[in-house]
Amino acid sequence: MKTDKVRNFTDEELRHQEHELNDQLFKLKFQLNMGQTESLKKIRGLRKDIARVKTIGRERELATGTSGSVTTTVAPRAAAAKTIQKTVQKQRKTVAKKAKPKTEKK
Repeated sequence: MKTDKVRNFTDEELRHQEHELNDQLFKLKFQLNMGQTESLKKIRGLRKDIARVKTIGRERELATGTSGSVTTTVAPRAAAAKTIQKTVQKQRKTVAKKAKPKTEKK
């Protein structure tokens, strides 16, 4: 499914399409587990289609402001991202210290 096609859907059609794709994905996963099919390409494609539908739905939600203002939604995420970034930097420093070869004293 192309992104242009999904963008032309109404909000109700988006919700319906997401529901349909989730049903198809469930059925394919069930068939895969039962050994009736080996269609991994279809499963990957459905997962990508679901992601496209959800992404466009979220874009519309943020544009209309139905879930609150953008600043209240983004601000906590930005703070969390900074915290994660600091933690990763500390871990890198620790790993770098451990990775340094020890010099021998004579």
